[in-house]
Amino acid sequence: MLNNRSVLITGGTGSFGKAFTKTILERYPDVKRLVIFSRDELKQFEMSQEFDPAKHRAIRYFIGDIRDQDRIRRALEGIDVVIHAAALKQVPVAEYNPFECIKTNVLGAQNLIEACLDAGVKDVVALSTDKAAAPINLYGATKLCSDKLFTAANNIRGGRDLKLSVVRYGNVMGSRGSVIPFFMDKRNTGVLPITDPEMTRFNISLQEGVDMVLWALENAKGGEIFVPKIPSYRITDVAQAIGPDCEHPVVGIRPGEKIHEEMITESDSFNTVDLGCYYAILPSAGAHSVESYCKATGGQAVQPGFAYNSGTNTDFLTPVQLKTLMKQHLGLEV
Repeated sequence: MLNNRSVLITGGTGSFGKAFTKTILERYPDVKRLVIFSRDELKQFEMSQEFDPAKHRAIRYFIGDIRDQDRIRRALEGIDVVIHAAALKQVPVAEYNPFECIKTNVLGAQNLIEACLDAGVKDVVALSTDKAAAPINLYGATKLCSDKLFTAANNIRGGRDLKLSVVRYGNVMGSRGSVIPFFMDKRNTGVLPITDPEMTRFNISLQEGVDMVLWALENAKGGEIFVPKIPSYRITDVAQAIGPDCEHPVVGIRPGEKIHEEMITESDSFNTVDLGCYYAILPSAGAHSVESYCKATGGQAVQPGFAYNSGTNTDFLTPVQLKTLMKQHLGLEV
């Protein structure tokens, strides 16, 4: 699928970008170019130590910011596939610096879309978040706007051979700033602060996120928001798995946090198709009706009023399962 093609990853030095790079180099050894587009020169240097340029000759490192449209246009020359992972994503930071988040997550997304339209790019997959469904914080609202920009861009592609889609998934296990590394750091203090004992989150491994993006590249028709079927966890069970002997004081939720996360709202149900391992939320003003999309994919429309919520999910991870996953995916002994 990606052999003899040129791929660019925005935010390519992040956790996802590095995992995606590793997977591409393993599965598609004949990839033509793999461009890491990001704004941090130190992270690019560190990544180049991890992926030896002498061994991996397809990799290129391109300093730039998605806020800078001219730089994006330069980076996209000769690119066939774009994976958009660049974002400001820390909820408290976005609450305190809202327009900085807007400039990267919304205006940067539009910069990238316009450059892709002009550069002859064939496939675009943008990464989203469960916080974009019925958002209550600034970060989630910017990602909802970004999702809408990418899906609606299919309406203006004209005769171009271009498909743009979005993948939306929950918390990546062990990602920077998430609860597992936070609890691991705090474990030796004997105190693991709990925001709210009722809090739940969806859970996905980094590799599952990478595999989902590759699946979207191969199967997207254009305009979908793909959602995986994944388990949830209770924050109290994560604390129990990591520090069963620690104190677990309740400290209250942070600004902009939800008790439970949604990935598909009841309002989305009228445009949602069950594809088996994934759901696809179709744009209300897109080229595909639910009926035609089901016919083309073999999917099935969900029932009106269906919602996909981490608190009402039918699949929950136990503390024992969480320990197993942390060892399997993160190498953590808990």
